[in-house]
Amino acid sequence: MSMKKIQDCLKERILIIDGAMGTMIQRHKLEEEDYRGTRFKDWKSDIKGNNDLLSLTQPDIIEGIHKLYLEAGADIIETNTFNAQRVSMADYHMEDLAFEINVAAAKVARKAADFYTAKDPSKPRFVAGALGPMNKTLSLSPDVNNPGFRGLSFDEAMMAYYEQVKGLVEGGVHLLLVETIFDTLNAKAAIFAIKKYFQDAQQPELPIMISGTITDASGRTLSGQTLEAFYISVMHANPLSVGLNCALGAKEMRPHIEELSQIASCYVSAYPNAGLPNAMGEYDEEPSDTGHFLEEWAKEGYVNIVGGCCGTTPDHIKHIAEHVKTVQPRVIPILETVLA
Repeated sequence: MSMKKIQDCLKERILIIDGAMGTMIQRHKLEEEDYRGTRFKDWKSDIKGNNDLLSLTQPDIIEGIHKLYLEAGADIIETNTFNAQRVSMADYHMEDLAFEINVAAAKVARKAADFYTAKDPSKPRFVAGALGPMNKTLSLSPDVNNPGFRGLSFDEAMMAYYEQVKGLVEGGVHLLLVETIFDTLNAKAAIFAIKKYFQDAQQPELPIMISGTITDASGRTLSGQTLEAFYISVMHANPLSVGLNCALGAKEMRPHIEELSQIASCYVSAYPNAGLPNAMGEYDEEPSDTGHFLEEWAKEGYVNIVGGCCGTTPDHIKHIAEHVKTVQPRVIPILETVLA
């Protein structure tokens, strides 16, 4: 019996995406030698903090984190690949490992997801290949004295994402997630790479999830777009869902999710942080509070996919899943196209 498609599941109920990978990795208090493992014992630079590398050096830890989120009720888990493209990997002189890391991360996540799908085929679990925003931006200059300068070209970004997409697909992901978008031009490079890969491979496209980041109370992305402008900029990708994650807690994100739910002609996702960080940079919002916030959004008809970002744990995901399990998913509005 073939696994039910995610599109079918979204018609039936609100789906749960997992919580923070970094938060859970921090709990293991890993040191430099843990990141290095045997293979990178003599690597020429420090690599502590390269969480994506752990899919190669500590796969059991990453699989364990995936399973905790699946046990908590996640329908969708993200691969541990937020920075796993050669542009960001250059920080560790590991550009040439990008493809391998993505394949490995996808396989680790699939192993965990397939285990839970086999346990309960009526609740299939999906793996989203995570494509983060990169550590270089295409719209903003890194040099305040030269606003026209860019540290990266569109083609360089696109090809880095292309390599990442290839690794994720070969590793077995079910869908692709372009997330934490603060510069829409970077996201466009990722979308172009995805489309180009499937065209080159002559394969049917996997569903695409797109998730932006509103950085403050202005309601704009870091590169200056309003939420509506951001949505219009990416809707050509024909995404499965468009949503928001990171930067804000649920309380601060609410008006933006409400707006997005009214303008999006696709499914809407939301995975906020566990509140705003305290003076020590830590997140204090209790799982029950996060669950209540997202239940309210669900009852208002704002969302189809919910979960957590920075500071959230399996306990947060468990509470979110419990709070929305009986709530009907958002109905996609029929929007008229008006040409001025």
